Amino acid sequence: MLLPNSPARALSPNFSSTEFRQALGMFATGVTIVTARVASGELIGLTANSFNSVSLRPPLVLWSLSRLAGSMGAFSAGSHYAINILSADQQELARQFATKDIDRFAGVAYSQGAGGAPVLEGSAASFECFNRSQYEEGDHVIFVGEVERCSHSSGASPLLFHGGRYYTEHPL
Repeated sequence: MLLPNSPARALSPNFSSTEFRQALGMFATGVTIVTARVASGELIGLTANSFNSVSLRPPLVLWSLSRLAGSMGAFSAGSHYAINILSADQQELARQFATKDIDRFAGVAYSQGAGGAPVLEGSAASFECFNRSQYEEGDHVIFVGEVERCSHSSGASPLLFHGGRYYTEHPL
């Protein structure tokens, strides 16, 4: 329902893409690596900080991926993926999975999760998800996963991302 005198659509932004990105960077997030196994058996994965809970019943989480990402086709078509929340000592792993044109799984310890998705060892938590739904919004696709299995390491410190930098110490 529209409120009286409310516009039928959003106003044009009064800021640049750079200003928007800098403002978003002020929101501290955790860091995840989203992984999957494609039909050919190849492993894919990427570093992402666009992760959020959606629902407890049923257990749903979401993450988003740029429409231009090279792995978009694989994640869109796959039945399962794992979202691995990184612990504070996995900063180099975050960088490795953010690097292009390398074997991102080189030297990485993992176990096979639901649908073959790699669950990374040492993560603070992991969510093994059925690829329930996808929504195209702007220049990204929002993936909603139905969690089939989850685990966490009690007392693990998470890796944080804020203002374009990783943080491993959490002075609260």
